[in-house]
Amino acid sequence: MNLNKVFIIGRLTADPQLRTTPGGTEVVTIGVATNRNWVDKQGQKKESTEFHNVVVWGRQASVVKQFLTKGSMIFIEGRLQTRSWEGKDGQTRRTTEVIAERIQLGPRPGGGRNEAPKADAEPKEDMPVIDIEGEDIKPEDLPF
Repeated sequence: MNLNKVFIIGRLTADPQLRTTPGGTEVVTIGVATNRNWVDKQGQKKESTEFHNVVVWGRQASVVKQFLTKGSMIFIEGRLQTRSWEGKDGQTRRTTEVIAERIQLGPRPGGGRNEAPKADAEPKEDMPVIDIEGEDIKPEDLPF
């Protein structure tokens, strides 16, 4: 049995840029940063950051573009995919990306879920979970 599953909770490193394939499918590529904190053998606090390239397709791509900006938190469930291409210099290039299968938006800036609601504020709805299954994306559909 094989399993290719990734879960990432992190923050966008830049504003999402929406593109459309020649076939009309929307796609957004985002950078997501995740942090790891630990204490070393000397008792000093340490932190490291990993950067992930994430590709979001279809309706989910539109949602990412509409609701998220640099610094926004996002939860991504997806799979790893490696693709290769030939660069202008003739060298073969490879990259491994997370292909998002399901996303969930994090709390909106300026209003965490743990804050008491303001007297004149309207009740907020839960962040939507967008789950689009069965979309087959072919490498030739990639606009980059």
